[in-house]
Amino acid sequence: MYQKMKKTNSLLLCFISAILLALPFFSFRFWLLCWVGFVPFFLLLRDKTALKSFAWSYFLGFIFFVSILYWLIHVTMLGWIVLSVYLALYLGIFGLIFNFSKKLKSSYFILFIASAWVCVEFFRSIFLTGFPWALLGYSQYKNLFIIQIADIFGVYGVSFLVLLTNAAIYKALENKKSRIKYCLVVFIIIALTFSYGYFRLNQKLAGENLRVSVIQGNIPQDEKWQYELMPYILGKHLTLARLVSKEKPDIIIWPETSIPGALEEEPLLFNNIISLAKDIEADLLVGTISARGGSYYNSAALVSKEGKIINRYDKLHLVPFGEYIPFPRLFSFVSDIAPAPIGDFAFGKEYTVFSLDENRNKTFSVLICFEDLFAYLSRNFVNRGARFLVNITNDAWFKKTVEPYQHLQASVFRAVENRVWVVRAANTGVSCFINPNGKIVSSVQDKDTQEEIFISGFKTQDISLDKRTSLYSRIGDIFVLFCFVFFLGVILLEKIRRH
Repeated sequence: MYQKMKKTNSLLLCFISAILLALPFFSFRFWLLCWVGFVPFFLLLRDKTALKSFAWSYFLGFIFFVSILYWLIHVTMLGWIVLSVYLALYLGIFGLIFNFSKKLKSSYFILFIASAWVCVEFFRSIFLTGFPWALLGYSQYKNLFIIQIADIFGVYGVSFLVLLTNAAIYKALENKKSRIKYCLVVFIIIALTFSYGYFRLNQKLAGENLRVSVIQGNIPQDEKWQYELMPYILGKHLTLARLVSKEKPDIIIWPETSIPGALEEEPLLFNNIISLAKDIEADLLVGTISARGGSYYNSAALVSKEGKIINRYDKLHLVPFGEYIPFPRLFSFVSDIAPAPIGDFAFGKEYTVFSLDENRNKTFSVLICFEDLFAYLSRNFVNRGARFLVNITNDAWFKKTVEPYQHLQASVFRAVENRVWVVRAANTGVSCFINPNGKIVSSVQDKDTQEEIFISGFKTQDISLDKRTSLYSRIGDIFVLFCFVFFLGVILLEKIRRH
């Protein structure tokens, strides 16, 4: 009877943690739950063996990922399950680390377990091309005072802070004598974080001024690549561009693959877009397919107001099993069972920095689709001279779900990490402007319902190219390296102590 009750309690604690951790990725109003979400999980594992710690942690991970990635069912049911099964392994590994950490001195524990979490998240972000979706820090994307530390530590600094708080609360519950000490440590760290956030948020944004417009076509995914619909799709984007041109923007940004074809191979597309740029006297950034040397690329082309294609960016980080098949000999069967054709795109080779003036004062780079998830790409673009970033994407694949907002979280952190504006143009939202402090300043919305996804429209925003630079842009993920060194150091010292 006791064992049955114990198992029931364990299951309950597991589900409570999964719910607390998942809810902030469905709505930001639940952001606070992540700060305590691991506490039931830690209480569950405190008397478990290593094997049971892995099993329960894996189960928690599967519940978490299968719930927050539910939108994948609109593309591939099998992919949804397989990806959730794979990602849960990282929680399982974290469970094993927690099992080891139970033997540590209390003074080491909270720093060790927070460092371990950062290492696990980072490894998930880079292994097998990486999948840095729903990182713990992303849950705080609207908590502006907290996320300012990302310009030093990246998103992993915020993840560390949230996990550290969870670990301290757990230790306070476990050790009543040290309760005040743990609460004081967390209070001091959070107070310092808020103080830094207050300082950064009160700095004035100043620099070169630029007027930027984005258009959102809202083309249904089942119509997007129908060749016979090309005149309709092109016409819709041309109409939106002409309407927004009345607001006199310097550049108008179109979404990813906004035109159904290769710009330079389709006379209808090429002639209309060139004529548009000349007529409205504004530069155009157009998401398109480009074909060169027998290969196809997912690209962004900059068309000048004089009607010339002056530069092009080819996507560097392609979507595995979406835009290409990794390890084709091993996964050749995937093409046969995939619900939609898998693209055969080539990888881009250059970090392109576009310029809107001869003096290269108004420069920017483009992140296509989910490239904004990868912090190293944004950092490399900024270090090569980009003064603002553009994310062009198409989230229509996932229907009317929370996916576009989960995607948006990453763009907010790329803005703060590099202290640059991030401009997003999506086929179906969220198309918006994010300032260097991570604030979403404006977005394409329906005037009546304020809906941001599955509506068509446009938005213009004046941006100032911030003169501030960030430490994170220069040093990258050094904080993760420190966490890794501390993590290994504690393990080594513990091994020595035991012997």
